[in-house]
Amino acid sequence: MLTIDKISRRFGAKTAVDDVSLEVARGAFVGIIGRSGAGKSTLLRMVNRLQEPSAGRIVCDGQDVTGLTGQALRDWRQSCAMIFQQFNLVGRLDVLTNVLMGRLNHVGQARSLLKLWSEEDKAVALSALEQFDIASLAAQRAESLSGGQQQRVAIARALVQEPKIILADEPIASLDPRNTRIVMDALQRINRHYGITVICNLHSLDLAKSYCDRLVGMAQGRIVFDGTPAALTDDAARELYGIEAGDVLDGHTPVPAPAPGLPTAAFA
Repeated sequence: MLTIDKISRRFGAKTAVDDVSLEVARGAFVGIIGRSGAGKSTLLRMVNRLQEPSAGRIVCDGQDVTGLTGQALRDWRQSCAMIFQQFNLVGRLDVLTNVLMGRLNHVGQARSLLKLWSEEDKAVALSALEQFDIASLAAQRAESLSGGQQQRVAIARALVQEPKIILADEPIASLDPRNTRIVMDALQRINRHYGITVICNLHSLDLAKSYCDRLVGMAQGRIVFDGTPAALTDDAARELYGIEAGDVLDGHTPVPAPAPGLPTAAFA
């Protein structure tokens, strides 16, 4: 159980997240929705401790995350993996090494800097790449890949951390429709196959309704909706998104069902 208890974040006179409380059960797939500037990214970054709360606390399985420092904080970030909108790969390094970076907290920085990866670590990384149909790209430089391929590499890197929680901050914002579906399918497989909790910031309401079990709507730093996708009516969405509602409601294009789960390989 992840508990966010009265969390706020202020930047000078501006309040980005305002007294937010939220409980997320293990194994949930939660979509955080709302217009740009609603506080979605700041909320996720506080959960991962990339951003420090101005008030409140975050607790996971009885551990106060907001009080962690040093190795304990590094352990938390390993168990709470982050996927970013802009991929955050090292472009000049090959794909396999980028994925292996997710093993840093398991092997230690000294070994990783010397590229002393064990055969087991390499097998784990290759297994993750195989699950996303990009094992053939393992030797290529990350900067040579398409946006969709790079995001799949980033998801593979998160998976080899062996996390309890994956936080995805607008992971499809810069992708075309085909790669959007590939990436969202990948996140859904991870959630369903491994039982890893996924909390995903999304601007597209249709995608959020198609993939998420629960939606949390934010506006002006506060939670204004929390429920199932079916409970979010068009009227409620228009209230949540305001003048942007047409962009997120038009079409209601259904998303194809994701492919069946793939083998667990090294993660069994």
